[in-house]
Amino acid sequence: MVVLKEKLSALDKIRNIGIIAHIDAGKTTTTERMLFYTGITHKIGNVDEGNTQMDWMVQEQERGITITSAATTCFWNDFQINIIDTPGHVDFTIEVERSLRVLDGAVGVFCGVNGVQPQSETVWRQSDKYGVPRIAFINKMDRMGASFEAAVASIREKLGAPVIPVQIPIGLEDSFVGCIDLISQKALYWREDETGSSFEIREISEDDLEKSQVAREALIAFLADINDEIAQAYLSSREPASDDLISALREACLKLKAVPVLCGASFRNKGVQPLLDAVVRYLPSPSDVAEVKGVDPEKFSKPLTRRASEEEPLSALAFKIITDPFVGPLAFVRVYSGVLEKSSAIFNSTKKKKEKVQRILKIHANQKEDVEVLPVGCIGALSGLKFVTTGDTLCDLEQPILLESISFPEPVISMAIEPKTQADQDRLNEALQKLTKEDPSFYVRTSEETGQTLIAGMGELHLEIIADRLLREFKVNANVGAPQVSYREGITASSEVDFTYDKQLGGRGQFARLSLAIRPAERGSGFSFVNQLKGDSLPKEFVRAVEQGARESASVGPLMGCAISDVMVELREAQFHEVDSSELSFQVAASLAMKEACSKSRPVLLEPIMTIELAVPEDFVSPVIGDLNSRRGKILGLEEKATSKIIKAEVPLSEMFGYATDLRSLSQGRATFAMEPSHYEAVPSNISKQIIGEMTL
Repeated sequence: MVVLKEKLSALDKIRNIGIIAHIDAGKTTTTERMLFYTGITHKIGNVDEGNTQMDWMVQEQERGITITSAATTCFWNDFQINIIDTPGHVDFTIEVERSLRVLDGAVGVFCGVNGVQPQSETVWRQSDKYGVPRIAFINKMDRMGASFEAAVASIREKLGAPVIPVQIPIGLEDSFVGCIDLISQKALYWREDETGSSFEIREISEDDLEKSQVAREALIAFLADINDEIAQAYLSSREPASDDLISALREACLKLKAVPVLCGASFRNKGVQPLLDAVVRYLPSPSDVAEVKGVDPEKFSKPLTRRASEEEPLSALAFKIITDPFVGPLAFVRVYSGVLEKSSAIFNSTKKKKEKVQRILKIHANQKEDVEVLPVGCIGALSGLKFVTTGDTLCDLEQPILLESISFPEPVISMAIEPKTQADQDRLNEALQKLTKEDPSFYVRTSEETGQTLIAGMGELHLEIIADRLLREFKVNANVGAPQVSYREGITASSEVDFTYDKQLGGRGQFARLSLAIRPAERGSGFSFVNQLKGDSLPKEFVRAVEQGARESASVGPLMGCAISDVMVELREAQFHEVDSSELSFQVAASLAMKEACSKSRPVLLEPIMTIELAVPEDFVSPVIGDLNSRRGKILGLEEKATSKIIKAEVPLSEMFGYATDLRSLSQGRATFAMEPSHYEAVPSNISKQIIGEMTL
């Protein structure tokens, strides 16, 4: 294989990468092979056998899926690769979101048969959001129906990604034996042994020569469009050197102008070593990434930056919290600048609290190793932090910085939970508190109407896993109710309210007068507040109190007490009294004014809409579409794929409980589907009246 010419520094030899994909594309299997070939493990783990290193939770091993992102470190040709294996199921998409926030690069794994699948699109969008350079690995090239060209085309068309193959397969399906490296112009053949540790490098056979020349020509032409040196060589009909192609492709990858594509069959132990080479070659080191941006925690308008250097003040982001049964709470952090030292005092600029680092741990799945320092560019876990939560910035005491936090999706489904015995009550409260700290997409609240404890999350599987963990990990015996949709409320008209709050409380007056206007906002925008007062006609602390009061009032809508979404609130006029006005009086006034305005703005009930993609054998397309229509579904498209039809639709979540069982019955077990949250829409009025009536009984 070709090696890079430059001698790289220690920081340049670090790669922080994530393995991202749709469920069952082979992420964990690929990661397990990486660990085996880099010498971290001495036995290949398999998902089907429940003995993988990265899927260490009991629930993961039983179900054969990844639930929580697992971190590990391995070494390849003197490069340190920090890997996070992320879940593929949409219910655990928060694990992908927070991992991509702190990673420098990603490997997108795609199935050679199915190409881009629904969750592939979600994780790709998340990568785009954080500007993460990627390489693509077309897996399962040994499967019946695999097509490298079709998979590449689907990535290009569905994801709009600038993909360019750097390999092409030798053979397909049962005859897949290796791949052709278009950079070195060599053929790589894997021996048929149990581990796939060794492979032969041969000259390209005559049968594959023409195909490889065409693919290499396409690679060079692609790079000539974005690199001047390759363009000059191309125009002068001069063959570019392999090192020049690697350099140009790396530069294009870092600038998000190229996604190199490789192929293999991880389960058959083929193609993983070149994938490791590609990670080192094309994905960025911490020093390749732009300076991390933040603000002064005291003056939000003052921007600050930190370079990836040990000489810079400490800056790190806590991206995950777990509760270890032996160590206690652990905060996973990525160090962007400076060095984290054991027993050091640091500043949590999000909470504005001092923290003390008791231990620093390097993580390999669920195994831990104590270290003295965590240098710049590295990922590790800290114990002893009392105030930290997901998304908090940890930094130098003397030179603080506040980094951008992590955004989390709102839950779409909830269920009631109650302890079976009084002895379980305290354990339940403690367990739920720990779980909400670990998982920011998991919510707990108490129903004002019934007094029940409600847990909410991203889907049926998400809450099912939570209930299972309560029993197994926390020894809590609890009864759980049937899943319920997490509705929201919205408004369909604008209104304005003039409100005066004038009360006498404990001998002191409470006065506030204000004019609030509310109007519907763009779908998905949530709650927004605009101060339209001129100059300093109202003290800033009173303006903040108005926003707080309006926001609190919007959390309980007039129809069912659900949060009001997609609303813009404007503060147009205000009057205060020098003596009798206070933050409390303006907060109460805003809350009552907001409540009145919402009631006058024609409120509606909103329900979560899911996008669903089904692969259905042709014989069953009509009954499946008929069933979707009966569930208030909207068919978006119908595509041909091999022997199946791909149906894309939007369906209300409330109509999809137990759908997996119904689909099996409709298709004799031959259809498959994937579903993810899309947006909220108004519930039809006849159904809305029925839901509100049931909830208020």
